[in-house]
Amino acid sequence: MPSMFSSRPTGQESRHATLPIPHRPSVHESSQQREGLRTLLSSLDTEGVDPRLSDLDVAPTLEIVKIMNDADRLVPAAIELIQDNIAEVIDEVVARMKQGGRLIYSGAGTAGRLGILDASEAPPTFGTPPGLLVGLIAGGQRAIHTAVENAEDDAEAGADDLRALGITRLDSVIGISASGRTPYAVGSVEYARSVGAFTAGLSCNRASDLGRAADVPLEVVVGPEVIAGSTRLKAGTAQKLVLNIISSAVMIRLGKTYGNLMVDLQATNEKLRARSERTIMLASHCDAHTAAETLQAVGGSVKAAILVLKGGIEPDEVATVLKNHDGYLRAALQDGKVRDRTDG
Repeated sequence: MPSMFSSRPTGQESRHATLPIPHRPSVHESSQQREGLRTLLSSLDTEGVDPRLSDLDVAPTLEIVKIMNDADRLVPAAIELIQDNIAEVIDEVVARMKQGGRLIYSGAGTAGRLGILDASEAPPTFGTPPGLLVGLIAGGQRAIHTAVENAEDDAEAGADDLRALGITRLDSVIGISASGRTPYAVGSVEYARSVGAFTAGLSCNRASDLGRAADVPLEVVVGPEVIAGSTRLKAGTAQKLVLNIISSAVMIRLGKTYGNLMVDLQATNEKLRARSERTIMLASHCDAHTAAETLQAVGGSVKAAILVLKGGIEPDEVATVLKNHDGYLRAALQDGKVRDRTDG
């Protein structure tokens, strides 16, 4: 199927092309469009209204807390129903990242902000380069803090933002939209798929436009919100949990952990320096002084320090040993040339 964006000018051509005068819908046209959108929204689980909560505004504060907490209990059960799809997405992303690909999130509003949050936490947690995980939001950087009018309705902007990143078939794009119909997210996924990138569509409605546009749908159906239509609540929780699972599992598969220890974290503050030393102590069964001393000797690399202490490798040799095993610490420690000082 031809891309809906194939005739759009790019690069220098787009900057100098004569732009058509945009069509401004009449009052009648706008009314018809809104009527159609109201009909669509009324069919979505995320826009449902729970009649049991019609007195929510006069409920005691403690009761409101209980209601909201009980609603969030539904999220893990909904995620459990799509675990196979989540695992498929993780494996597809990892396969492409091993060839130099990236993971890109694309969404509007809360969904876009959740993608940016997940992407921005990867470098300090797993020592990834900043461009390996990327979060895109409709309306650009300003939209992180402020709602940008009509930005989410621009499907072509979703495609353009990916064009600007120069995505290829090695990249993976996850569109995020609670409703599953946000044009910016759908446009991103459609364009990504047209260039051969792997795509997934994370939403909270069944048979969504986003899910249909993607290679793999991730539809976490959590039902109506406590505050009707406020998808930063239960739907936002669901999206955050799924993104946590995907990015964390991708990093595990890429050798960024040893067991359940973060061995590629970047010690950029005192807390992370202390965590780095503690991680070395846990993995190597050494004391704090030895952990700190070894960490300094290998330039701050937790993974390298563990290989020195647990594997008996000299500090100036660890980089080569890790490179020979693609950065996987467990594989390096299982090398016949490495002597595990903590076993037996």
